[in-house]
Amino acid sequence: MRIISGKYRGLKLNRFEGSSVRPTADRVKESLFNILSFRIAGAVVADVFCGSGNLGIECLSRGAAAVHFNDISTQSVKLLKSNLSRLKGPDNYTVTTGDYSAFLLSAKTRYDIIFIDPPYADDCGIHALELIGSRRLLNPGGVAVYERDRPFTGHITGLTVADERKYGKTCLTFFQCEGED
Repeated sequence: MRIISGKYRGLKLNRFEGSSVRPTADRVKESLFNILSFRIAGAVVADVFCGSGNLGIECLSRGAAAVHFNDISTQSVKLLKSNLSRLKGPDNYTVTTGDYSAFLLSAKTRYDIIFIDPPYADDCGIHALELIGSRRLLNPGGVAVYERDRPFTGHITGLTVADERKYGKTCLTFFQCEGED
């Protein structure tokens, strides 16, 4: 797992041993950041199920103004902090350890990009999107990216599906505020 582009390009991130935590595959990550490339510089980002910090650190590398990392797992947060300690630059990030719903319910910030990448076996991503939509946590023009193992079906109040891409067994669904084109 490496940072693809920006000031930390080539930085190899520490990762979990074994298969209990699934990082975003390199091919999927590269495609995701090609899609988001014009949105990242100056963006305020939330990585709600951050794991090792792979996605949020990529945003920092590409010039995001701020990234808020959150994960319920103390092991994930420990690994994240070890990865963040290797960055040379401003500490324009915050880290919280807690449940995704508590994080989203207490958020006082609107975000330009929100990553929702929960364990595939858990449907908590839908609930996270419902909180994002109902609390209007996206800035105008912002995007929430939901990663899971199947296409999205259904409706989220306050959000609309702007795009969806499939890469092997991984689907990325891009949401924006209702009423935006």
